[in-house]
Order: sequence, then structure tokens, then C-alpha cells
Amino acid sequence: MSELNREQKKELAQLLYTRNNLTQKEVAKKVGISEVTMSKWVNSGNWDALKTSITATREEQLRRLYLQLAEYNTAIEGREQGKRFPSSKEADAMNKIASAIEKLERETGAVDILNVSKKMLDWLRKFDLSKAQELSALFDAFLKDNLR
Repeated sequence: MSELNREQKKELAQLLYTRNNLTQKEVAKKVGISEVTMSKWVNSGNWDALKTSITATREEQLRRLYLQLAEYNTAIEGREQGKRFPSSKEADAMNKIASAIEKLERETGAVDILNVSKKMLDWLRKFDLSKAQELSALFDAFLKDNLR
């Protein structure tokens, strides 16, 4: 992780801390920073509040957006014959919801990479520790490339 610049390390630390339920000490070690630096970042960035505010996973957000879109469609279909078209305001809202859905469905971020790599490494450690360590280095390199 030493090849990452300070801002990239801070971004990665924030992701790990707020989304992966790791302790400050665990994150500091993983990112390659001191525990003092980690504590300063958490306190100055109010990461604890951010951590508690992140309650909706991507899947939950998608589910909510699909429900909102379904509600618009149900309301429009419930109108009398000949008036089953969205108003310009409804069409605009539906378009924004559809765009948000599309963005969430195609976006793969650092959190997703971290989650998949963690699960894979946890699984592999059971069978072959040396391969897991080797793959861990590759995942780190892959993550660095994706943060650039």
C-alpha cells in the first residue's frame, strides 16, 4: 500500500472504516498508516457519524428505486382510459429514477473490489495460506490501479 499517495490512503481508509466494520487499528495496519494518523482522520472527518449513516447497501438502494418506479407506474395505470400517460413532472422523476438505477447497476467501486477480494481470500486461506498471501498482494495492486 506504500505506493498510494496520502489522499488515496485516506480514501481507502475511509472506505474500509465506514463500510467494512473494521477497527481503526485494523484499517491503519491494512492501509499502512499510523494509528495516530487514523484517529486524526476519523475525528476530523467525522467518520463515525458517516459510518452510522451508511445503512443502505446498494441492493437496498436499488430495491427502493425500483419500488418508487413501480409506484409511479401503478398510479399511471390506475387512471381512466386515455389518461394513462405520465405528466411531464412524472416523466422527469421516472427518468431520474431510471438513471439512478442504471448508474447503481453498472458502477463497481473500490468497496466492491474490497468485499470480493476479502471473501475470496478468506475462502482461499482455508485451503492454501501461501496462495492467499500471494493473491492478497495481487488484489492490493489491482485496487491501487483502480484508485488512480
